[in-house]
Amino acid sequence: MSDLPFGFSMPNDPDDESGRRSGDSGSGAGSGRPGGGDSGMPDGFPFGDPQQMANMLRQFADMMSSQPAPGASEAGQTSSASGINWDMAKNIARHAVSQKGDPSVPPADYARIEEALRLADLWLDQATDLPSGLQTAQAWSRSEWIEKTMDSWAQLCDPLTAKTVQAMGQNLPEEMASMAGPLLGMIQQMGGMMVGQQAGQAIGELAREVIGTTDIGLPLAGEGNAALLPSGVARFSEGLEIPDDEVRLYLAAREAAVHRLYSHVPWLRSHVSRLVEEYAAGMSFDVSGLEDKLGEIDLTNPEALQEAMSGGMGPEGLLQPEDTPQQKAALARLETTLALIEGWVATVVAKAVSERLPQSGALAETTRRRRATGGPAEHTFAALVGLELRPRRLREAGALWSALEEARGVEGRDAVWQHPDLMPTGDDLDDPDGFVHGRSEFEGADFDISSLTEPDGSEKPKPGEAEGKSGEDKKDGD
Repeated sequence: MSDLPFGFSMPNDPDDESGRRSGDSGSGAGSGRPGGGDSGMPDGFPFGDPQQMANMLRQFADMMSSQPAPGASEAGQTSSASGINWDMAKNIARHAVSQKGDPSVPPADYARIEEALRLADLWLDQATDLPSGLQTAQAWSRSEWIEKTMDSWAQLCDPLTAKTVQAMGQNLPEEMASMAGPLLGMIQQMGGMMVGQQAGQAIGELAREVIGTTDIGLPLAGEGNAALLPSGVARFSEGLEIPDDEVRLYLAAREAAVHRLYSHVPWLRSHVSRLVEEYAAGMSFDVSGLEDKLGEIDLTNPEALQEAMSGGMGPEGLLQPEDTPQQKAALARLETTLALIEGWVATVVAKAVSERLPQSGALAETTRRRRATGGPAEHTFAALVGLELRPRRLREAGALWSALEEARGVEGRDAVWQHPDLMPTGDDLDDPDGFVHGRSEFEGADFDISSLTEPDGSEKPKPGEAEGKSGEDKKDGD
């Protein structure tokens, strides 16, 4: 065998004279270290002979293309702007759940879920000023959940995965990048393929943990399309010793509450998406240990590199994210927004069910812990995309919404959602009384959430977009 850069090994190729020559060029060859002896490498190239590197990458690309991912179809696969093939990811996810069994929802279970969603939605009428947001109420299998939420996953994750794929080529050490030239495109293409496969596998695992369409605080099947997974409800119930009907109604109330919020606060979805994009824009990677990690991989086995990639962006992954001020600020705003969404949902649901469901307190605490910590598959997905959608200050957010309701009533509490400028900040979570009593100009005002829409029902321009333009104009004027 000939020595390859980073300690890679591959069979001798009798037709590859350049590979044999570079492998015999000296004791430093294949060390993968700058200045690691008289390696005979041009210009001190730290990763071995560039031609050898090219041969290695081409062989890996051939091996990857000759082994399609499980469940991947050949037709209709188009890549997104991030280079991720989300059609392939969806097929892989569906394959992952089908391998472990994913029966269709029985008619009786479907009827129970539909009835629970409709009934819980009626209960919410007495707990919030926002009208019903339900258009459909359904029960789904895991495969149906994947099919109907994948577009939202792609839209949410594209900014993050795009940054990851981009980093695979552009964040290589300077010496390698200057010599690799067109190989960077190949590296990114292979990176997009691997991230897509990992995303599909992670979403398939997520499907075994989710309860409905709003587990992450965002209606993944679109506003108004409420659904619960009987398998997810059953999994949530394990060990609680609470009647199934009570658990189902509580979870249905949470599902319906999120849909009310997003259906009548038109700026909220785009606001969350914008914060994710801002977080992605601030992502930076430390590649100082990339050479050592690559040196442990045997490219004669494509699964070896896929396994290395499975660590995503974390201690076990190839790419190590670095905190930047921009990233930290965006993450703080995103976590505050998610906490406010979750806190509002918990407050409204508690008000709606507390006198109807005897075990609502225990169910609320179980849900809070679940949202605060997440499950194994959710952590895997977070490592892949580099972001945990965790509302970390649930108790503070719940206390703030309760204080608002006590001071201003249900209508005044919900009126805060009219405009992003009215929303509490992270500092307000530290001082809820200051927020509640420090904006007396809003107290008792006649707020109408419908003012966010045009007479024909279409959305008005997003407040955040309008503010951004005015802010730019002001700077130009200055």
